Amino acid sequence: MRSSEPVSLPAALASFTEQWSPRIVTAVNDYDVRVAKVEGEHLWHVHDHTDEFFLVLAGELHIALREAGGERTVVLPKGSVFTVPRGTEHKPYAPLPTEILLLEPTGTLTVGDRHDDVPDHVDATTGHPLT
Repeated sequence: MRSSEPVSLPAALASFTEQWSPRIVTAVNDYDVRVAKVEGEHLWHVHDHTDEFFLVLAGELHIALREAGGERTVVLPKGSVFTVPRGTEHKPYAPLPTEILLLEPTGTLTVGDRHDDVPDHVDATTGHPLT
């Protein structure tokens, strides 16, 4: 879904209220550019075949990572970017209302290829079209 007009990220974020339910704002080659509102915990999951790029637009995002050397958490304040490498088990958490931008291959599930049980508040989607 490519937009032929500029997309206002604040307007896109104002158009929905659902948590952990990304909206596709545009596409770049075979990648979706998604925005999401997040708060609280997501779930442990893995993307086996793709990295996952995060940009924090507002708030603060924590990402717990299970790596070969053990478990650690990265903290991303507003304006920070981080890429979770493919195959790395991770669990995003937002201690306060947070807005993020994600860059992922079109069709990538928000709960990855392998994941914990999906709680009711998590929308296990490949991204909703922006309306």
